[in-house]
Amino acid sequence: MTRAFAIALFFSVGCTTTAPAEKTRVQEQEPQVEPIVVPSPVAQSNEIAASRDNAISRAASRVAPAVVSVNVTRRDQGGGRSSPFFSRGRQQLVQGFGSGFVVSADGLVITNQHVTEGAVEIVVTTRDGTDYPAELLGEDPLTDIAILKIDASNLPVVELGVSSDLRIGEWVVAFGNPYAYLLGDAEPTVTSGVVSAVGRNLIPSGDDPGIYVGMIQTDAAINPGNSGGPLTNSLGQVVGVNSSIFSNSGGSVGIGFAIPIERAVRVANELRLHGSVRRAWTGLLVADENMRDWKQAGGLRVTQVAPESPAAQAGLRASDVIVSANNTQMRTFLDWEAVRLDVGVGDTMDITYRRGARRISARIAVEDLPTANAERVSVFANDLELVTLTPAIRTEFNVAYQQGALILNIGERTARATGLRRGDLILSINRARVATAEDVPDLLRRIARGRRPIVQVHFERDRRDRLTDFRISQ
Repeated sequence: MTRAFAIALFFSVGCTTTAPAEKTRVQEQEPQVEPIVVPSPVAQSNEIAASRDNAISRAASRVAPAVVSVNVTRRDQGGGRSSPFFSRGRQQLVQGFGSGFVVSADGLVITNQHVTEGAVEIVVTTRDGTDYPAELLGEDPLTDIAILKIDASNLPVVELGVSSDLRIGEWVVAFGNPYAYLLGDAEPTVTSGVVSAVGRNLIPSGDDPGIYVGMIQTDAAINPGNSGGPLTNSLGQVVGVNSSIFSNSGGSVGIGFAIPIERAVRVANELRLHGSVRRAWTGLLVADENMRDWKQAGGLRVTQVAPESPAAQAGLRASDVIVSANNTQMRTFLDWEAVRLDVGVGDTMDITYRRGARRISARIAVEDLPTANAERVSVFANDLELVTLTPAIRTEFNVAYQQGALILNIGERTARATGLRRGDLILSINRARVATAEDVPDLLRRIARGRRPIVQVHFERDRRDRLTDFRISQ
């Protein structure tokens, strides 16, 4: 807070006495006041003008026209269970905001998925203040990337750069619209800093679905509303997507993170072409719990290899120790996740691993996830999607049991009503064993016809047994 201090100035006025007969008149003269003049920009010397021109100002002039504000309206569902079986709870519409940047002149915009999550309406505002209704082409919670489309043409676009050659200490510039409409216009805010670190892996926290690995760390100020805006190098080329900060207060403290642009573009293209992101599957699991195991092994210990998986075909076995993957040293399971997240279906992964005293090189041909081609069973008006557990799917989701129905997708309403979520493995319903996905709708129909349509589900989550119960309508 800035304090303003007022200073009172006191003047002592002297008095003179004159004889009444000698009274005189004093002619007061008006003081001459010179006006304050602001110099014209053209009056500055070329030397001064040149000194004001720098890499950051040039980057700002190139990128700012393509930065947009993303205004989102979403439904906020109150507490309590709501589902297809019950009347829904009271809802209200809430406003959210973030940033984005235009990557094609016909209106493709990249932003963060946590900006668009749950949106019922999205409006993109360009730098000149024009509002465009936006279509959500796709979003990916795992990588925190979403892509929008607005009906426009001849829009200014950003120039894409490369993040893989960033140097620690080089200048970077962050763009965005912090606090959105509270600042009164759509002119983006520009902040500058340096690359503080590269390849940062953030430890997952809570129920956050995103995996923030291989991130760019910067001390350029990133504040609420900056999410989804571009991070550029000093040439004005986009090298990352601003996504998150470390902060106790909610404001910037100089520890911000951006998603590498290569990952963002790959995900955006997947969303445009397929509507979702095809995940790379190798068919192996690595140790991810005991830090001592990582250090003692000098790499990542393989805990499981699915039969006939890409890893099995490349010759890997359980207890092998992965030393490196795609030229990245393996220190923790987050290093493995970072490599896996940036490998696409159809790509190959070069790894080096140890088996006893031997050091072996192998190439894994990455495939699509087993669940991508698995037969799916839907219940609750298609709000719950299940697949039968197989050895490959067991490895994909890292579950302990060898039989059951795995929840592949679940709607928000059903999740609230049942307490279940994606990745849960249903083992039994009202003590009746579940062996396949087809067993679930059969058991639920029987329960619905009974006198007491109460459902108790025994399921596995995070390799632990759990129970939940709920009522269904007859």
